[in-house]
Parts: sequence; structure tokens; C-alpha cells
Amino acid sequence: MTLARDPGRDIALREARARATNYLATPFWPVRLAEELRELGADWRESAEVCADAAWAARASGRSVLGLLSPDEITAADLDPVIARTYRHLYLCALRYDFRCATLQAFVEQLPPSAASELDCYSRALYAFALLGQSRPEGLALMDEVFAQAGDHPKTCHVLLHGLWLGHDLDHGAEQLLALSARPAFGTAGTDPTVLFRVAGALPRLGRYDEGLAAIDRALDLLPPGDVTVHAVWCANVP
Repeated sequence: MTLARDPGRDIALREARARATNYLATPFWPVRLAEELRELGADWRESAEVCADAAWAARASGRSVLGLLSPDEITAADLDPVIARTYRHLYLCALRYDFRCATLQAFVEQLPPSAASELDCYSRALYAFALLGQSRPEGLALMDEVFAQAGDHPKTCHVLLHGLWLGHDLDHGAEQLLALSARPAFGTAGTDPTVLFRVAGALPRLGRYDEGLAAIDRALDLLPPGDVTVHAVWCANVP
């Protein structure tokens, strides 16, 4: 279920995301973003939406948060909860974008028991991504738990779709990916190029090669002119 949100709050969150992008040239941009989200009292969904985009922009510009925050800083006991969650979202997203599944899994599993027991839904989705991406079957059970809380939250659904796409040896993983790609979180079916690229990776696992090629063609047609980012990620992961 998608909850209606105050348009003024949407504007404030977009501005926080834009300022984070503008500050990427400084080493303090994660701190400034975390402070802004704390002042806004951002919930986990809002934090996920802002942090996923900021972490991607930082990576694309060579300013990844992985070089700015250490695991010890992220798990410091005296951090404000919203700031701690922001740091965690940024850090785990950066690990996801670098396909560092084993490192992401280890980070979550080494959290203090009190922090691990209170992980927000998006952090658990990123943990599920790490397990799914390594074809670990326990990732499927965690995925179901996340869906029970997150519903059709788009950023969460994209994380889980990404994990299913990476997890080539998951039992029925391709079927689950196709089912997930049809969820309302992704809007009108067949119009999101990222989802289509994921679908194109799943169809050949089911012997549906022509449909897979058609999905790639459709995804390429839907990309904005001059957008090379998805091309680069896709080509880097084609055997």
C-alpha cells in the first residue's frame, strides 16, 4: 500500500537529496545529509528513497561513501537513531552498487545484537539482496518477511529484484523475479528499463531466449538519450 504524503514534505526530501548531490565534492556530504534527515524526522522509507539515489550519484562521481565512512563510525553506540540509519543506508547501498554481497552480509551479521534486532525494513532488504545475490536460499525467506512489512515500496522492491537477478543458482529464482517484476511498485508493466534488464536476465534461465532479447531491445529503447550508466552495468555483468 502506498501512503499519501504531504507535497511540502516531498519537496523537502527532494531538496535534501539535491543538496547531498551538490556537496559530493566534500568529504562531509554523508554527515550533512544525515543531519538533514534527522531534522526532517525521516522514516525508513524516506531515508531509503534519498540515500539510494545519493549513494548512486556519489558512486558515479567517484565519491563513494565507502571511502568516507568506516563500519565503526556507522555502528557507534552514541549515534542518533536517524543518523545511524542514514549512514547504514548509504553504506549498504554503496556495497550493493559495487556487488559486494559477501561484505554486505558480513557487515550486517557483525552488528551488535541490539542493532541487529532493530534493523529497519530497507536495511533488511539490503541484507536479503546480499544473500540472494550469493544464491543463498535463506535470502528467499527473508525476502518474504520484508515484503510483509514493505509492501510495494519501490526502492525496496528494486533491491530484492536486483538480488534475484544476481542469484543465478536460486531454486525458482527466475520465476520469482518475473513475478516480482509485475508488482505495482514498478508502475505500468514493461516501461521501466531497469526492470526490463532484470527480466531479460531471467528469461533465458527458463529457456525463453527470444523473449529475453526482446526485453533487452525494449529496455534500450526506453533509456534516456545518452544514458550510458545502465549500459555499462549491464555489459559488465554479461558473461
